[in-house]
Amino acid sequence: MRNDQFGYETSLSLPEAVLAWDRMVLAFLAHSAATPDHLGKVLSVEPGFAMAHATKGLFCMMLGRSEMVETARAAHEAALLCAKEGAPTVREMGYVRALGAWLDGRPTETVREMEAILTRWPEDALAMKVSHATRFILGDNKGMRASIEALLPTYDAKNPARGYLFGCHAFALEETGDYGRAETAGRLGLSLAADDAWGLHAVAHVFDMTCNSRAGLSWLEGREAAWTHCNNFRYHVWWHKALMHLDQGEIDAVFHLYDTEMRRDHTDDFRDISNGASLLSRLELEGIDVGDRWEEMAEICERRTEDACLIFADLHYLLALIGGKRETAIRRLMARLQNDAKRTGSSDMMARMANPGLSAATGLEAFGEGDYKTAFLNLGRARHSMQLAGGSHAQRDVFERLTIDAAIRSGFLDEARSILDERSARRAGRLDRYASTRLDLIEEARGDWSEAGRLPAE
Repeated sequence: MRNDQFGYETSLSLPEAVLAWDRMVLAFLAHSAATPDHLGKVLSVEPGFAMAHATKGLFCMMLGRSEMVETARAAHEAALLCAKEGAPTVREMGYVRALGAWLDGRPTETVREMEAILTRWPEDALAMKVSHATRFILGDNKGMRASIEALLPTYDAKNPARGYLFGCHAFALEETGDYGRAETAGRLGLSLAADDAWGLHAVAHVFDMTCNSRAGLSWLEGREAAWTHCNNFRYHVWWHKALMHLDQGEIDAVFHLYDTEMRRDHTDDFRDISNGASLLSRLELEGIDVGDRWEEMAEICERRTEDACLIFADLHYLLALIGGKRETAIRRLMARLQNDAKRTGSSDMMARMANPGLSAATGLEAFGEGDYKTAFLNLGRARHSMQLAGGSHAQRDVFERLTIDAAIRSGFLDEARSILDERSARRAGRLDRYASTRLDLIEEARGDWSEAGRLPAE
């Protein structure tokens, strides 16, 4: 047996395999496109390493794609066989159980397995990141922060993952509203790990949530090397930059980034679809013609209506289908969601299909049909539990904007103002361009109704 870069015992026997494993872990922490290559190297050199098979399966489950579930299941079977024929460590078997739990529909149990590992082996940075990423998918922002903060004292200056830990801490701080500390942690993480795209993007989130898009653009400018090495995560960082240009009213720059970076490759990963769909939705809410840009995503999403992996993905598929006017696919996705909502006890994800999923989807469908009252009533019902859908505050803000716009268009002006106030409170009490223009719209609507001698929503 040989130790990994954190000093923990592994069941690997060849130095070449250990080196590839260590590289894989750091690549995963950096969201590097090279991650699967390093993992493949491990499996080719030592195919009996159960932990590598389990890790492959966990990575597949994080993709949120139905066709990857069978690949993950095969990886789990391989891991169990390797465990039976070999001598895995107790830590390694925790990964095997974690994958099994997710395959059984219990990613919350996957988190518990990772946390059990971290209790005994706190410097296992792979377990740290898997726990962080799974909690993010589950919408557990407070858990993300608590998990990372329990580990901070154990990662000293010699730990090769220290910068990435700070990057995860930055994101958890931002998602729990501690913006000043989040920016500090993100900057520190990037200073220790120049390829820490997660930490860099956490600071971008801070600028989004504090309504300082110009400073956000300055932060990203010149730091492209921190994210251009990434897998599809690089599209997400470009999305952040596009959002900042949108807030500045620089629409040509938004479309340039959309066409040349975000959707240049027409990928079908749900995170890439969410980037594109949410940006086009924001643009249309501002009355901007997006041309035929919905078409390529709608075509992809027509093939995703039966996935039933993540409600976060489904809601963005629905946005793309609505934008592309794919009525048959919309009905198919809605019917599937209605069936899933009846299976709340079958898995963690089915519970989220019911709440907030079904109400949110019903609201989106109604918005697309121009039925703004139904849209507002359903989106308003979903918004208090939208955290459970996963994603970040910045990602879920498209649903908040649609809720507010539905309220304004259907005459629920007081309710729209209340949601805007809550939104601003989460954003350090500040207003971005979107909030400012909507407050103006509310005042204009009040004036129009006052002149007409009737009250809003009469």
